[in-house]
Amino acid sequence: MAQDDYQEPLISNRMAFAITAALGFLAASTLAISLSGSWIGAKLALGGHTDSREEISVRIGQDELRLPANTIRFAEQRRSGESERIDLYLTWPEMQGYDSRLKKRFDNSDSADTLIFLQLSQSTMSRDMSGRVEPIYSRLFDGEALPGPYGLTAHHLRADSGYGGEVLLTAGSGRDDAYAVRCMMPGPTEAAAHKSPAANSAGCQRDIRAGQDLTVLYRFSPALLRDWRHIDAAISRFVQKRVVKVKTAGENR
Repeated sequence: MAQDDYQEPLISNRMAFAITAALGFLAASTLAISLSGSWIGAKLALGGHTDSREEISVRIGQDELRLPANTIRFAEQRRSGESERIDLYLTWPEMQGYDSRLKKRFDNSDSADTLIFLQLSQSTMSRDMSGRVEPIYSRLFDGEALPGPYGLTAHHLRADSGYGGEVLLTAGSGRDDAYAVRCMMPGPTEAAAHKSPAANSAGCQRDIRAGQDLTVLYRFSPALLRDWRHIDAAISRFVQKRVVKVKTAGENR
């Protein structure tokens, strides 16, 4: 056979094997991406939320709590063990965590007046917000107290106090019925003291004590001030119900 009559195959066996292997790898990769895409899509649809009601056992300082996973705001906090703090969100007035049927309420900023945000941490102060009114906040008042919304009394805070633009709303004077909440009120401060406030995200915040040594800081929209008594009681019940009671030596007998 003449040399010019010899022709090598266009694709050698080695090249054919390499191409087949590459195609197999691409097919496997495509399947993996498709499957993971469905998983990621489901995760994105949840937007970082979970509708799982599995109980997460968290220890903060001296207190242990058992919290439904769907009430915990951030995914990285949904694990049992010790923690410096934990962030929660609850619907109002139902006091429930995330549910796919309520997705719009959790994802839509226009629904902020139907959510309450909580932060649980170990106490660093000996008094809660109500207990700090007389020794601390009263020194920061700017002018006379004014009638506020929903039976509350409004105290404007000095601009140089670090709380500029905020109003401290109080009710009661006794130890058991005292109430205090700091709010960023809409409009001029005078109008804010007299008129029913409009929604302003989570512009009001208050902290209370719970458990052995917990501070419960919670935030809500000024539009919910109409329910301030009920919100305070509901927050206290929710947290106390989930604090694990420590048994005494006598109870173990």
